[in-house]
Amino acid sequence: MKTAAIILDAPGRLALRETALNPMGAGDVQVDIHWSGVSTGTEKLFWTGKMPNFPGMGYPLVPGYESVGRVVDAGESASSRIGEWVFVPGANCYRDARGLFGGSARTVILPSARALPVSEELGREGILYALAATALHAIAHGDAPELIVGHGVLGRLLARLAVASGAKPPVVWDTNSRRQAGAQGYDVIHPDDDDRRDYRNIYDVSGDAASIESFIGCLAKGGELVLAGFYTQPISFAFPPAFQREARLRIAAEWQPDDLTSVNALIGTGALDLTGLITNVEPASSAETAYPAAFEDSECLKMVLDWREAA
Repeated sequence: MKTAAIILDAPGRLALRETALNPMGAGDVQVDIHWSGVSTGTEKLFWTGKMPNFPGMGYPLVPGYESVGRVVDAGESASSRIGEWVFVPGANCYRDARGLFGGSARTVILPSARALPVSEELGREGILYALAATALHAIAHGDAPELIVGHGVLGRLLARLAVASGAKPPVVWDTNSRRQAGAQGYDVIHPDDDDRRDYRNIYDVSGDAASIESFIGCLAKGGELVLAGFYTQPISFAFPPAFQREARLRIAAEWQPDDLTSVNALIGTGALDLTGLITNVEPASSAETAYPAAFEDSECLKMVLDWREAA
């Protein structure tokens, strides 16, 4: 079996082309993807060549861990799942390319246990499950944020989860005036307009290692700085201000399967709203221009590829 897939051959060079799939096992499902998201974190690092080396890293690769579609076939032990609408957090099913993370293709094959049943009514917004799970994972291991640095999709989801939890609405910083709109029950301001220096919990999702030192001065004594972004540069800060505040530092790792399940429940009850976060939708055939736009256009919050017309 073959499928159309986004294949990143090298930094800055990708194409939509046909590739062969590995055979389906007894416990696997075959999913026809309808929508997939472009990550401005992980995938941008692959695109720029700045992704740190890790096991399995290399080109050519199929990116993507934010996909939704329908189960159209399955192995013998998973046949009951045919017809389900599912979220796909990636797949490693390609003969001619690495599956890092493998969700950006017309058809994917993956173990049944990794395909999460979700509401088809969400449509393309279902691709946001991974980012929502990332936000939930960060909050679940500490107190809700009082300050969030960055009003991209992850920052917005963090703020929405904080409000949904019943915590006091956080303050959100963003230096881009165009991204200061779109708040739901919280305020977004420029950092220069905030003179508060007693935040007990600051969550940084900017991914900007150089700016971290400035956040330390905004912590209350005993406050916690949570690094919920991904940083390619070394993280450093002057010790005296952190010492004076007895600052604590926590790194939020990637989401786990339980986080996806919890997010699914929150969305199902209406506690978490995913609307208003997708700003750009392009056909998968336009991937060569859609990916750079996702990474370089400051007005693009979230780019989604439409696979429904792909061969």
